[in-house]
Amino acid sequence: MSDPRLKLRVLAVANQKGGVGKTTTAINLGTALAAVGEKVLLIDSDPQGNASTGLGFPPSKRQATLYDVLLDDASLANVAVRTAIPGLDLAPGDADLTGVELELGQQQRRAFRLRDAMEQLRTSGNYSYVLIDCPPSLNLLTLNAMTAADAILVPLQCEFFALEGLTQLIGTVERVRRAHNPRLEIQGIVLTMYDKRNGLCAQVAKDARDTLGDMVYRTVIPRNVRVSEAPSHGLPALIYDLKCAGSQAYLSLAREVVARERAGRAEMAQ
Repeated sequence: MSDPRLKLRVLAVANQKGGVGKTTTAINLGTALAAVGEKVLLIDSDPQGNASTGLGFPPSKRQATLYDVLLDDASLANVAVRTAIPGLDLAPGDADLTGVELELGQQQRRAFRLRDAMEQLRTSGNYSYVLIDCPPSLNLLTLNAMTAADAILVPLQCEFFALEGLTQLIGTVERVRRAHNPRLEIQGIVLTMYDKRNGLCAQVAKDARDTLGDMVYRTVIPRNVRVSEAPSHGLPALIYDLKCAGSQAYLSLAREVVARERAGRAEMAQ
């Protein structure tokens, strides 16, 4: 019998820079993966809780959250709630997460709290993907996400300082790999907020591909009004407007992520 832990892939959606589309990518990639038949858990690891709100769970509807997992040893299975999207569950986050760093203090294995909680999911077979929406900083929440993850998916906004911030993130991944998680890798980099009318966007995209090659996904996420509107309705863009360019791009990205994962597993099996 195959080990169910090999069937679950945990991807941290991370970038130390804010405003690059991490939460939008986590919500819509999770929805797109569910649409192509995957079973997905989205973990909202950002104290702002925007991923939770964007999936229809404002603060008033959140009972147990990731805080209870990290501080009170609640199981992810008990915290997870079903969203309106079949195949997509959510482990909500909220403002209580701002206290995690202080409350865990110098406890042993404080960087492994989420990884330890993930072990039950890895053996349950309930999910094929876990996406972790990380806060826009390298704090204990991000460190827990990177320690728990198999790989990192990096949204990269097409702007002037994008590659500089990416260099910092790659350095962070290397440090986490050495200290906490030797299997951690970068699954891919997705270019976000792309405006084809802006020459700088095209130049950043070219520089990213020239520098990082196949690490950059072929799919590019365009700047799109309908994608920006969707969270205010508590809906992923794919539900709010499936036909818009942003939704179609996220479906394409999901297919590319799955293809890359399958290729990686086939390579490991040889």
